[in-house]
Amino acid sequence: SGCRSLLSGPAGGVVGYGQSVYAECGNRPVIGFDMGGTSTDVSRFGGEYEWSLENEIAGVPVQVPQLDILTVAAGGGSRLFFENGMFRVGPDSSGAYPGPVCYRNGGPLSLTDANLILGRLPHFPKILGENADQVLDKEETRIAFEKLSEQVFHETGHKKSLEEIAHGFIEVANENMCRPIHEISTARGFDVRNHVLSCFGGAGGQHACSIARALGITQVFVHRFAGILSAYGMGLANITIEKQESVSMELEEVTEELIRRLDALAESACEELRKKGELEFSVHRFMNMRLEGSDTTLMIRQIPGKNIADEFRKIHQREFGFNPPRRKIQVQDIRVRVEGHSSRPGKIKIAKSNKQPQPESTGRCYFRDSWLQTPVYKIESLTAGNVIEGPSIILQGTSTLLIEPDCTARVNDYGDIKIDVKQLKDRKLGIELDAVQLSLFGSRFMSIAEQMGRVLQRTAVSTNIKERLDFSCAIFDPEGGLVANAPHQPVHLGAMGEAVKKQVKLNGVNEGEVWVTNHPEVGGSHLPDITVVTPVLQNGKAVFFVANRGHHADVGGITPGSMPPFSKTLQEEGACIKTFKLVRDGEFQEEGIKQILIDAGARSISDNISDLKAQVAANQKGISLLNELIELHSLEVVQAYMKHLQNNASDSVRALFRSFCGGKEE
Repeated sequence: SGCRSLLSGPAGGVVGYGQSVYAECGNRPVIGFDMGGTSTDVSRFGGEYEWSLENEIAGVPVQVPQLDILTVAAGGGSRLFFENGMFRVGPDSSGAYPGPVCYRNGGPLSLTDANLILGRLPHFPKILGENADQVLDKEETRIAFEKLSEQVFHETGHKKSLEEIAHGFIEVANENMCRPIHEISTARGFDVRNHVLSCFGGAGGQHACSIARALGITQVFVHRFAGILSAYGMGLANITIEKQESVSMELEEVTEELIRRLDALAESACEELRKKGELEFSVHRFMNMRLEGSDTTLMIRQIPGKNIADEFRKIHQREFGFNPPRRKIQVQDIRVRVEGHSSRPGKIKIAKSNKQPQPESTGRCYFRDSWLQTPVYKIESLTAGNVIEGPSIILQGTSTLLIEPDCTARVNDYGDIKIDVKQLKDRKLGIELDAVQLSLFGSRFMSIAEQMGRVLQRTAVSTNIKERLDFSCAIFDPEGGLVANAPHQPVHLGAMGEAVKKQVKLNGVNEGEVWVTNHPEVGGSHLPDITVVTPVLQNGKAVFFVANRGHHADVGGITPGSMPPFSKTLQEEGACIKTFKLVRDGEFQEEGIKQILIDAGARSISDNISDLKAQVAANQKGISLLNELIELHSLEVVQAYMKHLQNNASDSVRALFRSFCGGKEE
């Protein structure tokens, strides 16, 4: 049906690397990195396809099983902007037409133009221009970057070379593409460093080594058909029939009735598949399961010889970080997937030789701080066993592969390329403002707040936080000023900085403490919005604060919920906490906070305690990531860019107000 063909291209890519790269790399889990002209799709394969059962595409809810793929608006056509003193890539795209400046159609500056300026697109075919007989227009691209360079100088007072500006945009784009990769790996309990990066799509090869370095991944795999891997994967895909049936029951054990219904579904699906030809079948049975009182379901595969309830608990622990005791497991529906295995095309070996290939040409490419001589090879000239040291470029018929300095590419027997990626020493940054680093630090601070949110969502038990996402996470400076927040609930953020300042005033700053508050007098909103604040300490001094505010379903009061209409005092609305040391000397004060909630008449104290522990864990994640950033760049640099970001935000708002007043200062 039509809804099952939506986004079939990206899905084909997942099948392509899942059927080839995973086994070739010794069954190591794989991150798929599919970068094209307008967007980048990222996914994960760890031996089984990961599915999403409910999605929204172009505002339309789609409730059919889809491979779990995240998309970010960063591709070869992503437009380049310098706004409010910062570099921005996308989400606007130049599209196929007019395309980037270099396409000779009068288009805007785009990411492809940046790669061209850096010398990373040699030997581009003559397919452009009015008669489709010209190469990329480097001269017009240079002129466009010179105009942008003048804008950067006018707004910042810093003169940057064209290549520094182009490389800055590449770095910003790479940072944007790393964030969804963390979301499908780190945020779900997987260590991204243990994965192989499978790079494909027309533009993926130009960014693969940089992305791997940023993530701490040491191996990149580039399939022989990387430029068309999505089409190749669609040819490998099995013919599949799925059947689903609602059951709505508690799972104490797999009953004979449940087995009978699964068998009936399987037989129906097999019968339908037999009509499509003589195929070898495999049958997979699933149960869509959830904890009692939760809206979040997990599709669990029934594996012969294994207890499906134990499998559910194991996956629930990995995905969400906890398994609440005494919660019953419910089965919402059952599903059967029958796959008819398509014939696989035979893998053809390429010629083998010990002779080192000769480059097609040698040109200059810009990397980080300098231009380097870079040999250019055609894929057809490479043989099995060839080793190519970076920097170098390998041209494929449908993509360009950039091997960065201190990376080594090896060609296997089937023409695939494996790249070993060494981590480079990070450049020492100064505390003076740099527009590129300002953009990167802004993205990094926001990524930390986002990852705090992922931990909170994973480890909380209440529906409000886990499923309705009624929470916010943010980073604050030593004075309690907002530095960065994730795009959660904006209404929480206005007073959160005030809550941080009040907690410091009431408690001082001590090692091993976490504070909790919800009182309106000290920066709270309504009482169910409970704020947890943790200082980030260096040598006994607060260098940052991390905080989150989550909506608890019940905090006591004369009626369940929030703001009872007949309350006459604040205490009648629930627990009023001006300040309480939720963690003291590193120990969670469960009895103390429990007594506060009991005295207020709270009705779901176990959920309150679990959510408060989740809020503490979210802050701890933020502290860990901030300390990593400080270790990487030094406290002085991180705090300097914290201040630069705050000043930039202030200047941007002032500029916006001035635009409302016709440019006047009043």
